[in-house]
Amino acid sequence: MAQIKLHDQRKPLELWKLIGRCTVSCISVLFSQLALSLVPRFFSASPLFIQLILSALVLLVVVGLGRCSKRLLGVSGSASAFVFFSILFLWAVYLAVLRPAVSCLMDIAFNGAITMLIIGLCSIMSSNPGLVTYGSSDELVESSVAEVEAHNRILEPSASVLCHECPTEGSVLGRRVRYCRICKGYIKGFDHHCPAFGNCIGQNNHVLFMVLLVGFLSTEASYVVCSSQFAAKSQIVDRTRLETSLSGNLAISTMLFSIFQLLWQCL
Repeated sequence: MAQIKLHDQRKPLELWKLIGRCTVSCISVLFSQLALSLVPRFFSASPLFIQLILSALVLLVVVGLGRCSKRLLGVSGSASAFVFFSILFLWAVYLAVLRPAVSCLMDIAFNGAITMLIIGLCSIMSSNPGLVTYGSSDELVESSVAEVEAHNRILEPSASVLCHECPTEGSVLGRRVRYCRICKGYIKGFDHHCPAFGNCIGQNNHVLFMVLLVGFLSTEASYVVCSSQFAAKSQIVDRTRLETSLSGNLAISTMLFSIFQLLWQCL
């Protein structure tokens, strides 16, 4: 039984580019959240459904501005970094604004959920989705491991297919392999490439992906409950727009953001 060694075909991003993209993503999160805070600032008397629609429009405008800046300035952020900094922003608002109005049990539940979410997010970003060695391609193709092995024997006689965490070649024969143009690699059990996690979802990390989806839904639902408790105790919804503070605006806008995330993730 021969041991098979993996050759990762993905090229790591240069450090300065990684720092630049993370910086752009961080600025984008701050800009989008501050833009969202204008909705409860000027439309505090409107129903929650109207504020939710306005929040969606604001996010569309922010995305449009981001694409324009990418074309004009040549700078772009990272979707996975945007998700990460958005989680940190929600956590910061919770600790600075919402926490005093939240019950002890809810506080423990939310902090535990968001801590596990961050750990899971870091894990799936760095996880191996099930890479195999195959030649380069410009198209998304579908094949089997057996076909990949045959192709490698023709093009690269010394190359072997990686079966990570599998003791033999035969144990993975017949499993689906597809090429991802973003990762530039062949993935066993390819499901899709997830920009939000910056990684492919394949055979090795599909379970973690599903757990993370549940984690996102539970964390966002918990945040909506916490912000609702804060709004009820502070009576923010009943205040006029001039009386609403920045902390109150952030509490409502982040709640709207979490509801919006819940809706599209469920759908």
